[in-house]
Amino acid sequence: MLMLLLLLVPALVAGGTECNPRDFGADSVVCVCTASDCDLQGVIPVPGDGLFTTVTSSRDGLRFAQNTSSLESTPNPDADVSLTLDHNTDYQTIFGFGGGFTDSTGINIATLPLEAQDFLIRSYFSPDGIEYNLCRLPMAGSDFSIKPYSYDDVEGDVDLVYFNLTIEDYQYKLPYIKQAQQVANRKLLLFGSPFSPPAWMKESGTFNGSGSILKEMWEPYANYFIKFLQAYEAEGAPVWGVTMQDEPLAGLKDAGWNNCYWSPEDTRDWIKTYLGPAMESAGYGNVQLMIHDQSRDTIPDYVLPCLDDAGCYQYVDGTALQWYADWWTSPDSMDETHNLYPEKFILYTESCDGWNAGPDEKVILGSWVRAENYAFDILEDLNHWATGWVDWNMALSMGGGPNWVNNAVDSPIIINTDAGEFYKQPMFYALGHFSKFIPPGSIRMASSVSGPGSGDVIAVAVHDIPSLTDVVIILNRGDSGKSVSVDTGSGVEFMNFAMPAKSITTVLFQEH
Repeated sequence: MLMLLLLLVPALVAGGTECNPRDFGADSVVCVCTASDCDLQGVIPVPGDGLFTTVTSSRDGLRFAQNTSSLESTPNPDADVSLTLDHNTDYQTIFGFGGGFTDSTGINIATLPLEAQDFLIRSYFSPDGIEYNLCRLPMAGSDFSIKPYSYDDVEGDVDLVYFNLTIEDYQYKLPYIKQAQQVANRKLLLFGSPFSPPAWMKESGTFNGSGSILKEMWEPYANYFIKFLQAYEAEGAPVWGVTMQDEPLAGLKDAGWNNCYWSPEDTRDWIKTYLGPAMESAGYGNVQLMIHDQSRDTIPDYVLPCLDDAGCYQYVDGTALQWYADWWTSPDSMDETHNLYPEKFILYTESCDGWNAGPDEKVILGSWVRAENYAFDILEDLNHWATGWVDWNMALSMGGGPNWVNNAVDSPIIINTDAGEFYKQPMFYALGHFSKFIPPGSIRMASSVSGPGSGDVIAVAVHDIPSLTDVVIILNRGDSGKSVSVDTGSGVEFMNFAMPAKSITTVLFQEH
């Protein structure tokens, strides 16, 4: 299948191809992709000296609409929003943006014709598309699998003789990872997350429910991680990082999905005694090890025992966060965590909208509200030290079948399995305004927003130092358009342009 799909890849699209819109009755539209037609964003070059390019998507149907204008020597004195960049104040380095290679994503992609599958992968990963580079990989079964399973379900196999990747890896994860690698210009940063150890390693003897791993299984479980890293490396998909547990506090309750409770103290002791040394001795000391992988309402408290302990601290690279408590918790907890441990990065590893919606609103085809939710959250998180942001499922279906495989949440791409086509949600383009234009290694710089219309606006600015490219991403949540004036940082060059109501604009220009 991989060879056939690669033969279908045409030359890069300069300037992009247009959306085929369809209205399903929400506040915006989807873009329809079939086996023969799909909009691609194309290669969008940074304009030359004295120019800037705006790329805009909006509730009213714009999708990556481009416009190139000249820099001006004075700001717009009547601008609703004024934005000032400060190239002398830098913050965090960005790892990237992306989604998850879950079982459900692979199961749903596999229902499409091969040509449509190719369009989907290119839409996410190629220079023609939105150029994802950061991808989460469940270590065996997750809440988006059709059954609970691990990589060693042989009771009592402490030596992991029977450890093996599963049919889910070979059918629903690895084929699409390899296709993404083939079409991408950027290196994929894969990171693994376990949802549960093998059931026989746990106090409960079950994947779900509640409870912890047996302490006598701490060493075998560390070796389980090593086996996973070795197996994916052998398959040509080396893993860049791991989180030690998805939602380690979920095991405190009777959760219905694969889980395992890890207290902060047990996290500390397992990492410094078993997992960290095992990764070092096996040659995986360069794999990024992240702790927490829970919502930000439990930091910095959860990470304190580990990072305050020298034995644990030496092995931990960063704190993983999920977005589910962002609506009611302040991002100040991210600042507090960063200030305590500025050497350790913060990365958003899971996000999905519709998770708390009613059964008829898990998926809303054409929802601009959810695109705006994504864009606002990413902007807020980047402005509070996040180094990247990952959506949980890259492709789900419209409905039918097991809920957790299909419509348990919304997704940037929704597949109509009956019609053999897929729909790019407004969320897809919201993510693309970040993933396509902020390459890995970009650095956030200081910026400030003011003006009478600034209450509706949030923005972030980054620069890619090797290419001297500056990128500004602005979200207008207001119901009216905004005139915007951006001081490029020199005080003598300004970008003056208009933003539509309910829109996202990415601005590109050359720094000098």
